[in-house]
Amino acid sequence: MREEDLEISIKVVVVGNGAVGKSSMIQRYCKGYFSKEYKKTIGVDFLEKMISVNGEDVRLMLWDTAGQEEFDAITKAYYRGAQACVLTFSVVDYASYAAIVRWKEKVVVECGANIPMVLVQNKMDLIESAVVRQEDAENLAKSLRVNLYCTSVKENVGVSDVFEYLAKCYIQSLSSTQVEALPQIGNNDKNNLLGHLKSHAIPLENWVNGKTFIFLEENGLKLKSKALYKLFD
Repeated sequence: MREEDLEISIKVVVVGNGAVGKSSMIQRYCKGYFSKEYKKTIGVDFLEKMISVNGEDVRLMLWDTAGQEEFDAITKAYYRGAQACVLTFSVVDYASYAAIVRWKEKVVVECGANIPMVLVQNKMDLIESAVVRQEDAENLAKSLRVNLYCTSVKENVGVSDVFEYLAKCYIQSLSSTQVEALPQIGNNDKNNLLGHLKSHAIPLENWVNGKTFIFLEENGLKLKSKALYKLFD
C-alpha cells in the first residue's frame, strides 16, 4: 500500500438543542452558504470536508444530529466512534445553554470523556438580544474544561476556527498515542510496520475518491502512513 493511499479521517459530532444553528454551521463550513430558513434535522445528517493540518491531509466527517428528544434513540447510535465533539448553544436561547451539560453527558456515555470537545456560543450577530451572559458562557466552558468559541454562522465568523482546532487536537493526541502503542518491529522496516497495521485493522468495505482506507481497532482512525514513517526519522 502506497503512502498516499492512507489519510487521517476524523468523525465529529455536532450536538445541542434544536434551532441553535448546528445544521447551518456545518453547511457554512462545508459548502460555504447560509440559509435563513430553519429546517429541522430528522435524525442525523452528514457532510465532509478535506482540510490540511500541519501538512497532513485530513478528512473531517461532520455529523449533524437532531436536537429534539424524540430522536434520542436514533442520534445516540451515531455518537459512537466519534473522535471529536462540538457542544452548541444559541446566545438568544437560554434553554439551549442550560442543556449543554446534559448534551456532554450523552456524548461521554457513547464516546468516553477523552475526545476533544469545544463549546460553541452561536448567533453572536444577535448579541444585542442575548439572554446568556458572556460571563456565564465562559464559566460553563471552564467547568466543562473545554475551549469556548463565539461564532456567527450567518456572518461566517469563527466557524472554521472550531473545526480546525478540533482537528489539531485530535492529531496531537494521535501522535502521542501511536508512539506509545506501536510495537518494536525491528530493522526500521516500514513494510513490516504497515503489515502490522493491516493485520490489526478492521477492513473497510468502501472506497472514497479512489482511495482505500484501513481502520485501526483502537481508535477508528484512518492513518496516513507518512505520520508513521516519521517515527523512524
